[in-house]
Amino acid sequence: MSTSTPSSPSGPTSGPADPLAPLGELPGVAEAVAETRRAVDRLYGHRVMRRRADEVTSEAALRGARASAALDGADWPLEEVRRRTDFGRDVEARTIGGALRLGVESGQLLGTWRHSPLQVLARLHLLAVGDADGPAVGRPRQAGEPVEELFRHQVTATEKVETELPADLALPPAPAAAEVSARLDTLAQLLASRGGTKHPNERTAPALVVAAVVHGELLTLRPFTSANGLVARAATRIVLIAEGLDPKAICPMEVGLAELGTDAYRAALTGYASGTAAGMAAWISHCAQATRLGVRESTAVCEAMQRGMA
Repeated sequence: MSTSTPSSPSGPTSGPADPLAPLGELPGVAEAVAETRRAVDRLYGHRVMRRRADEVTSEAALRGARASAALDGADWPLEEVRRRTDFGRDVEARTIGGALRLGVESGQLLGTWRHSPLQVLARLHLLAVGDADGPAVGRPRQAGEPVEELFRHQVTATEKVETELPADLALPPAPAAAEVSARLDTLAQLLASRGGTKHPNERTAPALVVAAVVHGELLTLRPFTSANGLVARAATRIVLIAEGLDPKAICPMEVGLAELGTDAYRAALTGYASGTAAGMAAWISHCAQATRLGVRESTAVCEAMQRGMA
């Protein structure tokens, strides 16, 4: 992982601690997590969810896919995404197509994710790139292979290199392939260990914290040669389902990330990559805010369904 978590006191009633649990105790994180949990619970209690939950899930997947693609530079209107069937003509269309495929299949990978997250990540990359061919498709990059940087669509003639960006927006370079492999293995072991039986007094990290760590780690590592943003956001969605915060996948965090903007996304990710307590807290809080905005989006969908407008 990119950071060491702060220590916390333990007493005679404490069981073995989840390595991510201290992140939930960083300043502001517990409040952000609790506020998000309340918002999600309100959405799940909406009367429309009693009979039309599958429709809400489908709409959330569509809106989440559109937003994830927008964060990678393919910012199409929702109705254009809804009506189009050909997503192979150009770079933007292929990005939209990849995001849609991820939205459809991510929930079906839950069983595999619980015991083999690296296998799922490889599958997510295949879905993201579609019919692209090449030795780097569906596997982490190897030594010497280039990596497509994040937020590339924002670079202008006056921002030709990363170091020319403001300090709070400058991401560190993608790690070397050997470091990527080691950190992916650590992440996979951590995720697999969460499926076991817990000590009744064990402190465990909230679902949102786990999702934020997976999200931040994948964006920081950029493990594939391309489509790392799409893959990271799809993996985050799987974590929110697997960890029980959003089991029906109706709270599209991607919508909130797009609404908050790519500059804020980048700045928050820079905080995660720094490994500092303040940076980690800011990143988790950013993910929490984005999730609440996703909840707001799906709440509006439910209200429209209730009024007979959808």
